[in-house]
Amino acid sequence: MADIGKKNPAAKLEDLGIKASTSYWNLSPEELTQKTVDLGQGTITDMGALAVNTGKFTGRSPKDKFTVKDSITENTVDWGDINLAISPEHFDKLYNGIVKYYEGKELWIRDAYACADQKHRLNIRVINETPWANLFCNDLFLRPTSAEIETQQPDWIILQAPGFLAHPAEHGTRQENFTVVNFTKRIILIGGSAYTGEMKKGIFGVLNFILPHDKKVLSMHCSANEGEKGDVALFFGLSGTGKTTLSADPNRKLIGDDEHGWDNGSVFNFEGGCYAKCIDLTAEKEPEIYAAIKPGALVENTKYFPGTNKVNFEDCSITENTRVAYPIHHIANSKEPSIGGDPKNIFFLTCDAYGILPPISKLNKGQAMYHFISGYTAKVAGTEVGVTEPQATFSACFGRAFLPLHPTKYAELLGKKLDEQKNVNVWLVNTGWSGGPYGVGNRTKLSFTRAMITAAMNGELNNVSYEPHPVFGVAMPTTCPNVPAEILIPRNTWADKDAYDHQAKELAEMFVNNFKKYADKANDEILAAAPKVMQNVG
Repeated sequence: MADIGKKNPAAKLEDLGIKASTSYWNLSPEELTQKTVDLGQGTITDMGALAVNTGKFTGRSPKDKFTVKDSITENTVDWGDINLAISPEHFDKLYNGIVKYYEGKELWIRDAYACADQKHRLNIRVINETPWANLFCNDLFLRPTSAEIETQQPDWIILQAPGFLAHPAEHGTRQENFTVVNFTKRIILIGGSAYTGEMKKGIFGVLNFILPHDKKVLSMHCSANEGEKGDVALFFGLSGTGKTTLSADPNRKLIGDDEHGWDNGSVFNFEGGCYAKCIDLTAEKEPEIYAAIKPGALVENTKYFPGTNKVNFEDCSITENTRVAYPIHHIANSKEPSIGGDPKNIFFLTCDAYGILPPISKLNKGQAMYHFISGYTAKVAGTEVGVTEPQATFSACFGRAFLPLHPTKYAELLGKKLDEQKNVNVWLVNTGWSGGPYGVGNRTKLSFTRAMITAAMNGELNNVSYEPHPVFGVAMPTTCPNVPAEILIPRNTWADKDAYDHQAKELAEMFVNNFKKYADKANDEILAAAPKVMQNVG
């Protein structure tokens, strides 16, 4: 085997049974970009970024992600429709199949790591079939120094082989594509799909097991930023709630946009970059993301304007899930290393298309745990094919698809952190509708939402008066700087108060019905925070 590029002398593919024709180790972004173009696998945009097409899969395939069921996971993983089991024997067959598939091919190897807090550093080695997938790993994972690479040994290994297709009857998969995580062998296998996000979220799932279970560190699907005084804010929220927009603040440093851990005295980024949606992207709407698309970035599944290499970000003919990957230093106000102190404010963002929840409200500890487990938002027409009216969506801990453990494990850790850090405020922020549901009322102005979040972070809501919501019990401020007082109490914005009361009860019932699957493992403090379905309002 001829080793070309920057070889790690301590690393041997043969130890994994892999016999490549050529292996490229830890190439630079410039080298990987050029290799991709030379192989005809990508093109350079007018902004200098590399553009590729991920093929058949333009998003994750959660129904094809499996965890090996063995002595480590059998009694710890929350098995069910999210965490699907596969046998060690089927894993071995898939592993051997990929190793054989790799034989005689060019491979691209990268040494990286996750967790900016060195106490929790997880060294990763990724073996890719294409140079652009290796560029993704350079951008999204943390980058060791040249000296570290010389001696770094991997804690986890990812074998990514998009061209290897599983045989379900032989390999125990659902179909030809798969992601399989083995906590005993500390290996992730990815086959049949070139979608790069499978690698990123594969490691996220690993950390969601290791950190809470082994180290009692809360792993979180959230963005984080830091103010001039060192005050850290966390932003949780499902797609469409404004998480990326609201956490991108020119007056605050970005710690990270997606995955973090919270240890005693430390909020730290898991990643070394960002994987941002770029559908309808403009320099005016998202200036930080737009400016980050430059040499070294990877743009996925977009199209050019005819006859040019200028990306048409409005074109969703390949997928709505167009993406750009870039290292965090492409963001001008990013913080490196990506670590802050304990958070001062935590924001749960929801886009309530029913118009029931307040634009901002304060949560006590029990409510924080309840809403954390609930992970609520409501999709509206246009966000997904076939959605023509509001539809409630619940994703536990704002990232159910990535949680190996039962959601209450993460909520209890959150509660423990709130007990330990008495000065943390938790806020529920509704970026959705006011004055009626979608189609009747209006969406809350972004300027008002920004003003409320700024007021919360500046301590300007600490000494104002509050009213409890009659159904959800959350504390609603009656005044807020730069925000009209009349929108702060949502029932007052509805012309038909009876209609509000009826819709509030319906939404409460959705919360209660969703929570039934978690209730048997939730403690009394969490259960007491449920909305009051039968209570009269008005």
